[in-house]
Amino acid sequence: QVQLVESGGGLVQAGGSLRLSCAASGRTFTNYVMGWFRQAPGKEREFVAAFSWSGRNTYYADSVEGRFTISRDNANNTMSLQMNSLKPEDTAVYYCAARVRAAAIPTMPDSYRYWGQGTQVTVSS
Repeated sequence: QVQLVESGGGLVQAGGSLRLSCAASGRTFTNYVMGWFRQAPGKEREFVAAFSWSGRNTYYADSVEGRFTISRDNANNTMSLQMNSLKPEDTAVYYCAARVRAAAIPTMPDSYRYWGQGTQVTVSS
């Protein structure tokens, strides 16, 4: 069974940094699109960043471009999200997601089949 487990969330002041990790198990995710989403209270789940199935391409939401960096270790089936210059509006539950290879990096949550349980990120002002 496929499992994605996030870790690394917490409370940080505005301007600070956090690093989230996602550990995948159950199969090799070498040819899978893997990404991060987030959901703030009362809002829809939104795309944050993702890798293409090849791992050679990345795509970021405009709101995090230049502040967040996604990385991937296929050998260990892990993915990370380094978040710098955090803002209060980054406060949300962050989810790791995966799907089988696609021609382009999907940004809609419904396009991803596998999800982690989420980790809370809270940025205080």
